[in-house]
Amino acid sequence: MQIIVNADDFGCSTCINTAVIQAHHRGVLTSASLMVTGDAAEEAAALAKQTPSLAVGLHVVVAGGRAALSPSQIPHLVDGHGRFPDDPLRAGVQYFFNRAARQELARELEAQFERFAATGLPLSHVDSHLHMHVHPTVFGLLLPFLREYGAIGLRLPRDDFWLSMDYDRTQAGKKAAWALAFDLLSRQCLAHLNGGPPVVTERVYGLMQTGQMQEAYVLALLDRLQVPTAELYFHPSTLPEGNSLGPNAGDLATLLSPAIRRTIEERGIRLATYRSLAEESG
Repeated sequence: MQIIVNADDFGCSTCINTAVIQAHHRGVLTSASLMVTGDAAEEAAALAKQTPSLAVGLHVVVAGGRAALSPSQIPHLVDGHGRFPDDPLRAGVQYFFNRAARQELARELEAQFERFAATGLPLSHVDSHLHMHVHPTVFGLLLPFLREYGAIGLRLPRDDFWLSMDYDRTQAGKKAAWALAFDLLSRQCLAHLNGGPPVVTERVYGLMQTGQMQEAYVLALLDRLQVPTAELYFHPSTLPEGNSLGPNAGDLATLLSPAIRRTIEERGIRLATYRSLAEESG
């Protein structure tokens, strides 16, 4: 049994960058997803180069963040400040129905891949802010870049709704909707991959408890884990970032928890990256 332990939003702020490096050196974190349009992206890339044992992937941003291209280049995607809509539903509808937006989206995705490539870091995997990469339109445009730029892994957010309900029954309706929607979207993505690269894990945990990956929940997850491969993703920061969905210091505390490391060792779970999974699978 192998797990990838990932941190999202690497490059968004110095507090997040610091937390990622701490969690890798002192905790169980094995990889991070770089937001190349983040305020602290250059700092994150420099830190990653100093930490070659940390696998780094691309955290695509096409909603709730800043674009790589200027507003004049993608006027159907962003506002005058170069920001995508915060509402992923609004962004998704735009991408699906607006041909001009789709053409601009393809250029923006390529610009983000190019910006990652310019860091010189090996591309471990691809995921996205708010999981927008599994939107049918976005994924269709993204797939050629995954292969062109040599992404080893891809996150498909297939979480365990019932495990989350056993731990925390708040927002049950929202969690059920998330579970259904992302399961359907992930299945569509798998069909397009047709058994080929990049690598995907059997399960991905983090959606149901996003921003709230407390030690007790992760311990329960590790105790019930049965699949051969899984990704657990977190939103660590050294300080609260002002969003209930994360990043936060609580996720960092979980990654640094001695109880988490002890449970991983006692269960014989191996800490992995997408590259190590790919190498093992042949």
